Amino acid sequence: MSRIAFRNFTGGEVTPSLCARYDLQKFGSFLQCCENFIPNLHGDIERRPGTRFIADLGARSVLIPFQFNTEPENNYVLIFQEGGIKVASADGLLADVNIQSPYALGDVYSLSVAQAGDIVYLAHKNYAFSRLTRSGAAPEYQWTLENVALNKSIAAPASLSVSFVRDNADDNATLNYTLRYVVTAVDAEGVESVASPVGSTTGKYPTDWVVGNHVNLAWAAVQGAKEYNIYRESAGYYGFLGVSKTTSFQDQNFEPDTAITPKENWNPFENGNHPSTVTFHQQRLVLGGTKDNPASFFMSRTGDYENFRKSRPLQDDDPVEYMLASGSIDEIKWLASFGDLLIGTSGAEYKATSSGAAITSSDIQISVQSYWGSSGLMPIIIGQSVMHCQRSGSHVRDLFYSWESDGYAGNDLSLLAPQLVESHRIVQWAFQQSPGSNIWAVRDDGDLLCLTYMKEQNVYGWSRHVTDGKVLSVAAISGEQEDVIMLVVERAINGTKKYYLERLAERFRDTDSIENAFFVDCGLTIRGVKAVKEIEGLFHLEGRKVAILAEGSPVEGLVVTGGRITLPYAAKTITVGLNYISALSPLPIETDTQRGSTLGKRRAYGKCVLRVFRTVGGKYAATRPGDLFDVEAWKKRESYDLPFLPDNYGAACQPFSGDIEIILPSGQDADTTIWLMQDRPMPFRLVAIMADVDFGEV
Repeated sequence: MSRIAFRNFTGGEVTPSLCARYDLQKFGSFLQCCENFIPNLHGDIERRPGTRFIADLGARSVLIPFQFNTEPENNYVLIFQEGGIKVASADGLLADVNIQSPYALGDVYSLSVAQAGDIVYLAHKNYAFSRLTRSGAAPEYQWTLENVALNKSIAAPASLSVSFVRDNADDNATLNYTLRYVVTAVDAEGVESVASPVGSTTGKYPTDWVVGNHVNLAWAAVQGAKEYNIYRESAGYYGFLGVSKTTSFQDQNFEPDTAITPKENWNPFENGNHPSTVTFHQQRLVLGGTKDNPASFFMSRTGDYENFRKSRPLQDDDPVEYMLASGSIDEIKWLASFGDLLIGTSGAEYKATSSGAAITSSDIQISVQSYWGSSGLMPIIIGQSVMHCQRSGSHVRDLFYSWESDGYAGNDLSLLAPQLVESHRIVQWAFQQSPGSNIWAVRDDGDLLCLTYMKEQNVYGWSRHVTDGKVLSVAAISGEQEDVIMLVVERAINGTKKYYLERLAERFRDTDSIENAFFVDCGLTIRGVKAVKEIEGLFHLEGRKVAILAEGSPVEGLVVTGGRITLPYAAKTITVGLNYISALSPLPIETDTQRGSTLGKRRAYGKCVLRVFRTVGGKYAATRPGDLFDVEAWKKRESYDLPFLPDNYGAACQPFSGDIEIILPSGQDADTTIWLMQDRPMPFRLVAIMADVDFGEV
């Protein structure tokens, strides 16, 4: 017999058609099934944690994260429902927060979102550009949703009094030149108004002024103004003369600076021309994909996100407008700041750069990077890569800078697992940076997928995460020890659809005791000073059979009635929730030998050794002829418990790390392989599978 080892599971679940491609470098890391397991970056694979019940939302909902900074207390999820928005932390709903919302629930999935401090900007081509703001102080924050009023500032002076003064007894030159002035008001934050109406007087051409000549200007005070800027016309432009802290100014023939001019209102989003995408780049707000100009994008003034006022002539900090030139009018689907400004359209991907340090209205260069086309799913930035979906909304690609091509290149990360995304669409996703590096993606049919990704290590592997219900939405926010994945899950409770806010539980860490393991869905953990048998407050699981971990030991067969269950023994630490099954299986072993390929040959497993880490229990089985790649058929066949015993009779089994020997109950079949499963609320982490395999003839 040959000793075969499976020691790397980062390839994740792949399409069945790869079962003969043992020439691929990653073949040994592929799995034919990876359900409710998460591949780890260093090769092992562990059971996904369960989900903690947070709140009954009462209606179908979609989540959008609100992250002020990385501190957990400043992280929330915005819960969009028909007609309103609620707010929740990782621990529960915020009381008395219900914001009116104009968004249809189906449109929330395609909202483009960008956050700056306490403000979340929301863009959608069917709605006015809006912002959701958190104001006040904790814990009594105020939450408001309003349309963005671009170019907002204090008022300009209403009128301007201008008079030319000779103030020189010897001056009798003819006054035949019209001098024109405007004044702007500036508030305490340095925001400048538009110009006042033009004030004019008849005087001399400025080069003809003599000693004593000057112009007096006066205007009425503007509420909220801290100072005023004065401008004089020169060669058709109004150039800056000076600043006044009062409501008057004396022009003593100062030289107007036409590099600084008053700003003119410009709003490219008027009359329903709403933007569909938003991001920030180089201290500018960037908006694109409007209803009337789908291939155009617009950048605000530098450092003033809601200001699109222009100077005459244009200055470097003025707004930018650009229309992508291509063979067709491809709608801008997403924008991302990634050193360069990256632009995803329905037909191609572009980068916007400049010859200098920053993009300006007179210095912008656009170049196409690829022609895959993008869907409207917001991109995710992971390290040095930008993740986006192709225009079909299914295949996931990364986009990263390539020194070889001096541009952006990328890979189809769904190429090896098309069965997970084809005929479906990813409607929402979120990135969990810690622990691991995982993208959680919600499919249009309610399935939850996970892509473990780290480009530096060439790791990308998919897994499926099945629960008793449908996942409708996902969001990631920062937590105490790891990023928190928040979910909206539709579940059937007593024959009624319920919409629950849940969060993915923390990973089972090396220092965690078995009593604190959390491997149930929609679950709660009850901890008390005294041991109890009666558990109440389970109305969210009414009528459902539940899985229970009481003092580290599983309890089965109980049904929630009247919001309660009765344990067969008293316990202090109890976890209650819905059971789920975790299953995995590597592809059948194939290789080249001295006698040729093993493809099509019968094979039989002898002794198998499972190397596990902090694992309790689990089951194993072998593929039955005709069951290859059929997960549901395998679940129904006979399986065998892995041998685990507690240290003391009546005590909980403690997590075990080491090797477990088993004999796989299989005959000689061409597609024999091993299946592993955990169907109790206990941890399971697999490091390697070592198997003695005997290859026979066809």
